[in-house]
Amino acid sequence: MADTAAAKGDAPRRKSLLDTLEVDTRLLGMIGAFVVLCLVFNIITDGRFLTPRNVFNLTIQTVSVALMATGMVFVIVTRHIDLSVGSLLATCSAVMAMTQTAILPDLLGGLNHPLTAPIALVIGLCVGALIGAFNGWLIGYLTIPAFIVTLGGLLVWRNVAWYLTNGQTIGPLDANFRLLGGINGTLGETGSWIVGIVAVVAALLALASGRRSKKAHDFPVKPLWAEILLGAIMAAVILGFVAVLNAYDVPENRLERLFEARGETMPEGYTEGYGIPYSVLLLIIVAIVMTVVARKTRLGRYIFATGGNPDAAELSGINTRLLTVKVFAIMGFLCALSAAVASARLTFHSNDIGTLDELRVIAAAVIGGTALAGGIGTIYGAILGALIMQSLQSGMAMVGVDAPFQNIVVGAVLVVAVLVDILYRKRTGAK
Repeated sequence: MADTAAAKGDAPRRKSLLDTLEVDTRLLGMIGAFVVLCLVFNIITDGRFLTPRNVFNLTIQTVSVALMATGMVFVIVTRHIDLSVGSLLATCSAVMAMTQTAILPDLLGGLNHPLTAPIALVIGLCVGALIGAFNGWLIGYLTIPAFIVTLGGLLVWRNVAWYLTNGQTIGPLDANFRLLGGINGTLGETGSWIVGIVAVVAALLALASGRRSKKAHDFPVKPLWAEILLGAIMAAVILGFVAVLNAYDVPENRLERLFEARGETMPEGYTEGYGIPYSVLLLIIVAIVMTVVARKTRLGRYIFATGGNPDAAELSGINTRLLTVKVFAIMGFLCALSAAVASARLTFHSNDIGTLDELRVIAAAVIGGTALAGGIGTIYGAILGALIMQSLQSGMAMVGVDAPFQNIVVGAVLVVAVLVDILYRKRTGAK
């Protein structure tokens, strides 16, 4: 009997379906919460929440915060915080707006010159990266706490933006620059399907490559049926997303103007979907680049090693001071990129642009699973967190909830998300 009991005790534990699929249960929970949130708002709004038009608007509204959230992951992972991102966004927006409306027209000989948008964008990105690097220098080399440096930056850069524009709204912005805003710049139906198919092929190739790599190094791999199922789900999500965006039709009068500009007559009954906005495509590219940096580069390994144990990282030879400068420079660069998207969507620079974005960005990263204790975080989690935040706010706005109560709900969700994260890590033994 004892031998039988011992044999039973030594028998390997039968794997569950989730273990077999190697699914991140926390990510699965976030996706489930997002789906439930969308379904609830769709029911409350009588089916208006999940219409192609609202999904399109939801995506372009999410981009600005999501871009900064990808950088905030690196900042929080290294055990810092950045409270200045909203104000830095405002300063970069003001710099780009003044460059393209007050400086470049005189130098280039008029408005809407082909070089106006790229020059303004490059200047804005350089300013953002330099300010971010300066914050990192103060934190890394002068050892001023990040909370204090960026709290000061919250006040400083918001008012620098005000002085740059003399407190005025600057616009309209350059026509090419406005292409980054969303509805003013999209791929169209054909271009969107091409991008969607390319994305599906790339995702399937990545799965196959990862499987081959694991086999080559004698690592355990998922069953083939699990890989096929995962690939099918990814393909369905990508192509479904493209189909929804393509289903949002361009208004007839706008199509007529486009045909008139080309000297053509629009065929009767002709329709065309907006497709994927350039800003969403930009977010996808940034997400891929940041994920590669986090997982495949020395910089990414240093960032997570430093966040896991700063003292051990420094003793192992990592220059943690210079690393801090690099992380905050990336954050500043992404703030400038976000400023371009936000001001292009508005078609002008306003003094209140980016207000409270610092809280939304931090909330998106934390809701997405980035641990405030450092060392843990994912780029895709932060983007999903930003999408959940924006869906919550958009849904409440559609229902008619007052703005103050919206902020109460978002604040409560942030606290609950941190509590759930703490309980999850205790249960799973994660640090």
